[in-house]
Amino acid sequence: MTTPAQAPMTEALADFVASFRPESLPEAVRETTRRLVTDGTAALVSAGNPAFSTGRIISEFVRDQGGEAVCSVVGQGFRTSVVQAVLANGTMGYASDVEPHHPEGILHPVAVMIPVALALCEAEGRSGRDMIAAVALGLEVEYRLSVALGPSEQYALGFHPSAVCGAFGAAAAASFLLGLDRARVVRAFGLAACQASGLMAWESDPTENARPFQMGMAARNGVTAAMLAGRGFGGPTEVFDHGHTVFHAFSRSPAPEKLVADLGTAWDGVMEMAIKPYSCVAFLHPALDALFDIVAETDLRPAQVERIVMRFPRDGIHCIDDNPLKSHCAQYVLPVALTNRRLRIADIFFDRREEDAELRDLCGRVSVTSDPELDPLFPDFYATKLEITTRDGQVHSRRMDIARGYPEAPMTPEELSAKFGDLAGAVLPAAEVAGLEAAAQGLWEAPDVSDYAARVGARFETQ
Repeated sequence: MTTPAQAPMTEALADFVASFRPESLPEAVRETTRRLVTDGTAALVSAGNPAFSTGRIISEFVRDQGGEAVCSVVGQGFRTSVVQAVLANGTMGYASDVEPHHPEGILHPVAVMIPVALALCEAEGRSGRDMIAAVALGLEVEYRLSVALGPSEQYALGFHPSAVCGAFGAAAAASFLLGLDRARVVRAFGLAACQASGLMAWESDPTENARPFQMGMAARNGVTAAMLAGRGFGGPTEVFDHGHTVFHAFSRSPAPEKLVADLGTAWDGVMEMAIKPYSCVAFLHPALDALFDIVAETDLRPAQVERIVMRFPRDGIHCIDDNPLKSHCAQYVLPVALTNRRLRIADIFFDRREEDAELRDLCGRVSVTSDPELDPLFPDFYATKLEITTRDGQVHSRRMDIARGYPEAPMTPEELSAKFGDLAGAVLPAAEVAGLEAAAQGLWEAPDVSDYAARVGARFETQ
């Protein structure tokens, strides 16, 4: 067995997880996690809409696999095994692309951690407090690994940071809920490393099924790692320190020290999370804020627009410039938002260009280009310059450094509740929406997760 002196980072992170207790969470971290879980719940249930293929197909798949019926599958009215549940629910967690995200880490960790924490709290009879604590722990571990690897480094090698790092966050959350000791948490991280994966190849899947599948995969892999380690299954013991490390595999220029710096005192993985007002990739949110500001001031209409130019940091352009995925394509998202005066989940599941010639034409007049002035802010902020030129020669421009929903520009409680109602109301009657929101907000005080689980696991219908 590797000693702490031989594998200091692996052991330090494992010790942090093994010794973690809910009461050790600072109040601000606890309350922020509560808010993130509530918002993430709305995003999760929205993907349980039977009109959307992602949740429908993945749920049919896990139902057909069978397994002990101990965990709820969101929106489906049936239960399955822990591993199958986290696969389905993790996939749905990112399907609508409107869940909380971490800008600096370029991560979607809430989509992974809610399903992991829910499934194991159901299976192990743990409290709502434990669920909130597990989510916070998983968020922090996933974030630390992503910034240690460098999110841009992962992208440059073709990897999806949320998928790669999500497996380790899931392993941490699961290890806590399973009560693993330090030695077994070390193995859980090792087994997560054996499975860690996730290529950006999903960008060529226009169905947008493969994109969220990577969060389900991360949740499944991390939980599998922890459950096996809990049974005494062996695993690599120095995946952050020596030999074929995670840093060697997923980065050309890592900063390993960031994995454990200020461990237990700094909670940036939670406190720097941002909440999305729009259902699309976060890289496009500052541009949407700018667009809606311009529309509010000018009442601009699509027919008036000659061209739209979006300027963005160089390292992020690959993700939004003519991306085949509607949710990640500036040339699709901006025209749809301008045309409809809003952006909804259905806009990324159904192609609005198919029956709208004017929209198709406008999509062809949107361009994305890099701007070196914006590069230093990335990835902490997705700073954007938006320039709209009208057919009569007017130019409307805005620069947005901080998107609405960031900690520096938070959405109000009223806005968050309205978002919850909009998302959950697409699949639940109004009275049930209010009950679900209250159940999510009250998890910390709940002796178990049964009420919350019953509400998210009920069979949904398109409203």
